[in-house]
Amino acid sequence: MSRPICISRRTFVQRAGAASAAIALPMYLPARVLGREGAAPPSEQVRIGFIGTGGRARQLMDQVPDGGRIVAIADCYLQRMAETLQQKQQTWPAYRDYRSMLDKEQLDAVVVATPDHGRTLPCIRAMQAGLDVYAEKPLTAYIREGRALVTAARKLGRVFQVGSQQRTMEINEFCCRFVREGGLGTIKKVQGVCYTGPRSMETLPEEPTPEGDDWNAWCGPAPLRPFNAQLQFGWMQWRDYSGGEMTNWGAHGVDQIQWALGKSHSGPTELWPETPGPHGKVSMKYDDGTLVSFELEGGPMGGAIFIGSQCKMEINRNKFTTNPPDFVKDAPPPAVQGKWEGDGWIARPHIQNWLDCIKTRELPNADVEIGHRSISVCHLVNITRELGRRLTWDPENERFVGDDQANGLLDRPRRAGYELPEV
Repeated sequence: MSRPICISRRTFVQRAGAASAAIALPMYLPARVLGREGAAPPSEQVRIGFIGTGGRARQLMDQVPDGGRIVAIADCYLQRMAETLQQKQQTWPAYRDYRSMLDKEQLDAVVVATPDHGRTLPCIRAMQAGLDVYAEKPLTAYIREGRALVTAARKLGRVFQVGSQQRTMEINEFCCRFVREGGLGTIKKVQGVCYTGPRSMETLPEEPTPEGDDWNAWCGPAPLRPFNAQLQFGWMQWRDYSGGEMTNWGAHGVDQIQWALGKSHSGPTELWPETPGPHGKVSMKYDDGTLVSFELEGGPMGGAIFIGSQCKMEINRNKFTTNPPDFVKDAPPPAVQGKWEGDGWIARPHIQNWLDCIKTRELPNADVEIGHRSISVCHLVNITRELGRRLTWDPENERFVGDDQANGLLDRPRRAGYELPEV
């Protein structure tokens, strides 16, 4: 394992190439100094470090409420950190190895916004360091990683929020509760989007590794392959790093299905392919017989269509429709929806919920168990596609029944130095 590296601002800028223009940037000023009413003083702010500084991380940085304060960042790619500092006009300490940030900075919490395959290990290490965690979705690349995260959070007493922000949206909470409490009558079927799966790994030509990019660290637990930009910047399509759209948008859509059906801490018991191939349609059943079919070619990417005996409801991100159209009378008013449609729609209220729970030590809206269970269903769908046959799942023990081949896909060998630690 390479020695952790912490780089000074001067060295960072010298080594970061084109982003070296990000010098002489203003120091962080508390919000109250800038005249922002109601801002929390530094002593009351949660000190946050960011692990991963790509596009999604930069969005989240802009969404941190006044109750939190970013104090450091970490990324194995120097150029990306330099660009982030320049874009945000900040001089946060920047660490090439996040472990050094955990050791040297006085943090209360971390936001982990790495690619999917590299998320589990820093989350566990952060919790071992006594920090609370906000981890982007999809939470994991393999089902057993999720159970390891839940186990660590519970044993170490950490507040762990997953970035499934629809769990904090008032409209989505109302709709899922409405379905769960029988507002549509008996649920006859749920139609989900047929989210595409990942591509199998291909042999790509080796390209020069960008200066300042620790490619070995980026690969993390996955096999070390020759650098190719399609891998690092198109990682979501490759199975070694992600589960395709099934675990990307599917993480949101499946989460709404689980929530609305009252299965947030469980999962299906049967899955089978309806059409063949890595992007084929898949159906599944829960133990109460409720049928869910991932069959829609378009539609509610952030939700699903619930067909009840009295009404059909489509739940999507921050909105819903029904047939008949006037069936629901007491949904939250548009003014409540509005806060998700401006600057704060990305995640601000969801991060606020996390910060509030850090102080109260309550479970957040998208607790790690919820995030794990939702993304597990996405993984189960992809496994069903890969094997191309009916599977029986035991959601309590999180194993396939009598199927060693399927159980072999719940995890993967991890490269030396990237094993998950015992908690």
